[in-house]
Amino acid sequence: MNNINYEYIQKYINQLLPESSGILSELEEYAKINHVPIISPEVGSLLKILIKATNTKKILEIGTAIGYSSILMGMAAGEDFKITTIEKSKKMIDIAVKNIKAAGYDNNITVLEGDASEVLKSLKDNYDMIFIDAAKGQYMEFLHLSFDKLKVGGLFICDNVLFRGMVAEKSLMVRRKITIIKRLRKFLNFISSHDAMETVVIPLGDGISITFKQKEAKFDE
Repeated sequence: MNNINYEYIQKYINQLLPESSGILSELEEYAKINHVPIISPEVGSLLKILIKATNTKKILEIGTAIGYSSILMGMAAGEDFKITTIEKSKKMIDIAVKNIKAAGYDNNITVLEGDASEVLKSLKDNYDMIFIDAAKGQYMEFLHLSFDKLKVGGLFICDNVLFRGMVAEKSLMVRRKITIIKRLRKFLNFISSHDAMETVVIPLGDGISITFKQKEAKFDE
C-alpha cells in the first residue's frame, strides 16, 4: 500500500488485471525476491493501453533497472518498435541486457549506460513517448533535458510522483525525504500549469503523471 489509495480499492483493481506470463512473470518474481523496484501491475496496464491507443513505436525511458518496463512496453508496441533506455548502474545494466535478449528484443531495445543528466544531452532522436522512473528529485531536470526530444502530440509520463502519499499529505512526510518531496511538488505544479502541456496526475500505483505535449517550449535553466 502506497498511502495514496484505499487498500481495498487497490486490491480489487489488481484482482481485475490478468496475471503476467513468460518472462514478465519471471522478472516480477525476481524483483520481489531481490527487492528491485519495478512498475506496479496497474501502472504497467496503463502504459500498455496508452502505447496501443497512440500507436507508439519510439520510446525513450529513463531508469532501466532489470529491463522489466522496457520489455513490457515493447510487447505493447508490437513490431518495429525502438526503445532507448538509460541506466547508470552497471549491475542493473548487465541484468537488463540479459533479460532483454531473453525476451528477443535485443535488436529493438538499446540500453545506454550513464547518468541520464549527461546521456540526454547527447541524444539526437525524437520520440513518441518518454517514460521516467528514476531519481525522483531530478524529474524537473529530466523534463528540461528531454522535452525537445518528444514529438508534439507525444506523451511524457512519470512514475512515483506522489511518493507514497508524501507529496500530497504533510502528515505522511519523512524528514529525510523533504528535499525530494519539495522538488516533486515543484515539478507537478510546473507540468500542470505550463501552456505547452496538458497534464493529469492519477493516484495509481505510487502516483503517475501523464503529460501531453501540445507545442514546443523553451525552459529557463
